[in-house]
Amino acid sequence: MTLAKIVTDYIREFRNDARAEMRFFENQRSPSAAIRKAGLCIPSGKRRPHQRRIPKAVLEQAEARLQAIGRSLAKAADFDDLHRLVEHHIGGIHGVRALTVYDIAHRLGAYFGKAPELVYLHAGTKTGARAFKISGDSVHPRNLPDAFSRLQPAEIEDCLCIYKDDLRNRPRAHAARRARCISV
Repeated sequence: MTLAKIVTDYIREFRNDARAEMRFFENQRSPSAAIRKAGLCIPSGKRRPHQRRIPKAVLEQAEARLQAIGRSLAKAADFDDLHRLVEHHIGGIHGVRALTVYDIAHRLGAYFGKAPELVYLHAGTKTGARAFKISGDSVHPRNLPDAFSRLQPAEIEDCLCIYKDDLRNRPRAHAARRARCISV
């Protein structure tokens, strides 16, 4: 599957659900309600798949810590600041990893009006990013192929994770060019 097809498939298959989830968090009635839903990873009464294996007690501990810093979360300058706060306060809880920190920060960001400007790399997204020889904890979208320009940073994060195997196994453009040169 080409990169353009991967992006088109993401838009067709996943964008609407991802945006609906963020609208759910945008529309919470209060900061404490948003923190509760985000911290427990239950936007629709059912735990999100990324966090289904995390014990409820662990998520309750994370939620309690986030409730305690609710004012600081609301005052975060941008998503990166919000993400740092979430990471600092719940990242040390046994069972909470980088993906959970990001997902909770992203959901809280929707409520507080702080969208990611970078693509955060963790778990599956790191695997997808390696297809472009990118490593680290985050990457600016302009450092990714142009095909991703149709997506917001959070959507790119989602796409890199969902399509990590396709990205890892897709033929490289330079390899295709080389094959054409050889056959001429």
